[in-house]
Amino acid sequence: QVHVVESGGGLVQAGESLRLSCVASGSVYSINTQGWYRQAPGKQRELVAVIASDNTINYSDSVKGRFTISRDDAINTAWLQMNSLKPEDTDVYYCKTSLRTGAGRPNYDYWGKGTLVTVST
Repeated sequence: QVHVVESGGGLVQAGESLRLSCVASGSVYSINTQGWYRQAPGKQRELVAVIASDNTINYSDSVKGRFTISRDDAINTAWLQMNSLKPEDTDVYYCKTSLRTGAGRPNYDYWGKGTLVTVST
């Protein structure tokens, strides 16, 4: 069994920073990609940033230059450093981890339950 848990959300003022964490635990054999997504009520979930196992990174245009994604496979953890936050960054942020639970097994995607980020003016 695999669990993915996000943490680090909260209420901040515009211009401030937050650092989100995503930890995968349980039967984790190897991690492929880890990504951060966000979703507002009534809207589709959108990609914020993703980091591959070779550390290739992609960001959405809306966060380039402000957010930084990183990972440490030794502790099955990914982070999203969010600087210069704007009110429009207010959303629930979800972590998706693509991983294998054993040698020779396929990658599956596991989602966390999300962490709320609220940016006030």
